Amino acid sequence: MIMRRTIKFLLNDRMQTLEGFDPTLTLLDWLRNECRLTGTKEGCAEGDCGACSVLVGRLRNGELRYEAINACIRFVAMLDGCHVVTVEHLKKRSGGLHPVQQAMVELHGSQCGFCTPGIVMSLTALWLGHDTAPSRERIEEALAGNLCRCTGYGPIVAALGRAYEIEAPSADRLAVERADVARKLGLIADRQVVEISDGERTLFAPATSDQLADLVASHPDATIVAGATDVGLWITKMLMRPAKVIALGRVSELDRIEDKGDRLVIGALASLRDAREALGALDPQIDEMLRRFGSEQVRNAGTVGGNVANGSPIGDTPPLLIALDASVTLRRGTERRTVPLEKFFIAYKKQDRQPGDFVEEISVPKPKPGALLHVSKISKRFDEDISSVCGVFRLERDAGGKVTEAVLAFGGMAATPKRAAAAEAALLGKVFDRASAEAAAEALATDFTPLDDWRASARYRATVAANLIRRFQAETAAGAVHRVAGILQSDAHA
Repeated sequence: MIMRRTIKFLLNDRMQTLEGFDPTLTLLDWLRNECRLTGTKEGCAEGDCGACSVLVGRLRNGELRYEAINACIRFVAMLDGCHVVTVEHLKKRSGGLHPVQQAMVELHGSQCGFCTPGIVMSLTALWLGHDTAPSRERIEEALAGNLCRCTGYGPIVAALGRAYEIEAPSADRLAVERADVARKLGLIADRQVVEISDGERTLFAPATSDQLADLVASHPDATIVAGATDVGLWITKMLMRPAKVIALGRVSELDRIEDKGDRLVIGALASLRDAREALGALDPQIDEMLRRFGSEQVRNAGTVGGNVANGSPIGDTPPLLIALDASVTLRRGTERRTVPLEKFFIAYKKQDRQPGDFVEEISVPKPKPGALLHVSKISKRFDEDISSVCGVFRLERDAGGKVTEAVLAFGGMAATPKRAAAAEAALLGKVFDRASAEAAAEALATDFTPLDDWRASARYRATVAANLIRRFQAETAAGAVHRVAGILQSDAHA
């Protein structure tokens, strides 16, 4: 296996070649401490506040796409073949303020200014991706991961519309130079394995799935990282530094979503942003839940494969995927095996994954016509918060309206994402009416013994979980569906 012990990437308008550094060094620390690019700020160091937001451009199927990500939890060693853009690089081609910056000045969108660079980067990412001003809802969604303690968001939201009046995105230097940057990134792309080491810790970044399989087999004790939206916090909050890391970011074969007609096949490296487009098209409630998965920066970096492989009992995608009868394909060397996702989770943070295994793809059957689906995410904050309880339910019925299949999947109720077997049994063979829903809600007491923690009490979780089943039936009877916030919409507007 040929190893390359350097990484190459563009930082603003300069090519960088780095070697022999701590492979868990974060982009934020490198920008501030080594490059003295201090416009990028540290607020929370856990990917929540957005003060550290930068743009990262990467080639996907030959096209260059820029996305906002959190520099505080992205490892520099994962940037090979990328274009990193910081706030210092933003300006008009004539040298004046960038249109987004100018609009923020004109509309008084900044006070203390600490969060402003990150806000500008998030707005710029949105601006570059739309020829005309997006809706207010879309702007607010893009800003959900940028927190400002000084001012209201009204002037900030309005600033993006003003930016379009100042200059069209097509005139921006990143748009004008896109083809040239793509060419430069293409020239540094290769099929070698990147190995970065400081003598104590090592990161491997394979370029192919075969290389990945060989590395995982050779280093079964390594931490596998996709977007680092979780592992990044090991570094910044828990002060843990894994001795070995295998980063997936260069394995383009895993960055795919295929529509097979009756199912979706999601590669382990497909981002949550891309997965939302595919899964959200199946049902508006799925789209709404995935919209609330972290921030836009987290969805740009995080992956469905990582959320599943992580095995967290409060991950949001496992209950959804279990309810849709998904299965996961595990690879070890040249061998593959497929496991129903509900059986993949064995105990707290323990999955049916042997040394040398890695998640390769997830197969998600599409709901059958006429299936009843319900998705709820219950959290303290509406945006950018981890669920206290997540419930995703799917019912199949016969011509007489009796339930022939019931899947009630929960997160936050046990040590693993788990189906409610007793509650499901209470629905089988019954018409889904108030009485059967009540029987299922009461049966939950035998399915789960939830824990008390700082996110929610056991009593709260048990009460909410039962009420979600009751709400599912009430909405079904009313011929309406809810947005995950609990807002009822008629089928015509769902």
